[in-house]
Parts: sequence; C-alpha cells; structure tokens
Amino acid sequence: MHYVRAGRGAPPLVFVHGFACSHADWQFQFDFFSNTNEVVACDLRGHGETPGRPHECSIEHYGGDVAALITNLDFSKVILIGHSMGCRVALEANRLLSSSESAERVAGLILVDGSRLASGDPDAAESAARAATEQSGYPAFAENLFRQMFFSPSAFADAIVARAVRTSALTGPALWPRMARWDAGEMDAALAAVRTPLLAIQSTTRDAQLRRSPLKPGDTSPWLELLKKSIPGAKIEIIPGVGHFPQLEAAETVNRLIAGFVQKP
Repeated sequence: MHYVRAGRGAPPLVFVHGFACSHADWQFQFDFFSNTNEVVACDLRGHGETPGRPHECSIEHYGGDVAALITNLDFSKVILIGHSMGCRVALEANRLLSSSESAERVAGLILVDGSRLASGDPDAAESAARAATEQSGYPAFAENLFRQMFFSPSAFADAIVARAVRTSALTGPALWPRMARWDAGEMDAALAAVRTPLLAIQSTTRDAQLRRSPLKPGDTSPWLELLKKSIPGAKIEIIPGVGHFPQLEAAETVNRLIAGFVQKP
C-alpha cells in the first residue's frame, strides 16, 4: 500500500480517502497537522499509487490493509479519519483491531460526510448497486455520482469528477456493489464494535436515488440517526454550504473540528 507520512507528535492521525479518490484529498489536513502530529495518508488498492485488481477491491480488504498499516507502523492510540467510503474502511479497520491483540491501537474515529448505501439483504443490495452501475454504463454512472457531490460549478469540481471517472474505470464497477453489500451486511456490526470516541463531520445527505443535498445546522439524516442510535456518545458537527468534500471545500473548519477532537483530554 502506498502512503505518505510526515510530522511528529501524538496521537498519530491516519487519513483514509473515499471511492475513486486518493490520499491527495487530505492535503490540507496533512499539511496542517504535520506541524503537531505524526500523520499518514494512504492510497487504497486500485486508487492513487496503489495497484489493485477488481476482485481485491472491497471494504473488507481495505479495512484489513489499513489495520495492517497501523500495526506495521507500530502506532498506538491512533485517530482514524475517513471520508465517504473511507468512513466504512475506518470502521472496518477499527473492528479488526478491536477484536485482536491490537485493541489499544485506535483511540478515536472521525467520519467525514459518511452515508449508508443499503440495508437489509446483502445479496439484494449488491445486485441493486450493480444494476445501477450497468443501467447507463459505468462512466455515465460515475459522472452523475460525482457531479452531484458539488453544488456549485467550478474547475475544482470538474477536476475531481474527471479524476473519479478516469481512475475508477477498472475497479469501480466491482467495488461499488461490494460497498453496498458491506453496508447491508456488515455496517451494523462495525458500528457496534466502536468503543472509542467518535466525531461525525457532515455536510450533505442523499436520497434513495443518490441525489445529494446540503445540510443546515440542526438538520439530521438517516445516516446521522443511525450513528446516534448505534453510538450514543457520538459527537456530530454540521458544516453548511458545501458539498461532499468538506475537507477540501471548508478545510479550515474541518481542521478546527479535527483539532478539537484530537486535543480533547
């Protein structure tokens, strides 16, 4: 697994990117926190600079990879920070570590604009997600998926969309249905395994047709309600007025929220 590492200081922070993204999406956080903490940002299989074949790309494999990275770096009391699909990966890595001799390795979780694709029967969830990617062809699916992550047209948004469509052409059609399967079959257990403080930084929600809309302070969503139910002590912060990439679109706010969580005694 390719990763970048910088800084010194505890606790170490490990950043996990989303679907069809890369470690570069954490650049503002990586640069900011490398002044005070040891920071690592990785590329998951089939993303960025880490190779990966379609059958290797799943939340289970990604969680195992991140758990192994934390173990191999001999980190303890780490803060795991995931964005979008990376929220699932962080939860899976935490579940694996909490059920092993490495239970003390995770001290906290930060989930940035997470969601749940599906619940109920995992086979049905996977089939429905696969059908969605095939209906108009995967490139059109990915284009629409990422366009709706931004609420204002910009060159920045265009670049993120183009990257996602281009880089996920090989692995995306397999990974998206597997992600829906994990959501339906494994997410509840992964949430139940959380025994550490958790912060959710949320900026959007979406409906059953994957259409995104921004959140306002005081709003809630099915994802946030799931977190409240599963993890009663979870802290939730809403960032209004931005799309699905608040770590890029509202970097100063995200950095402030992460810093407050990390520095909390």
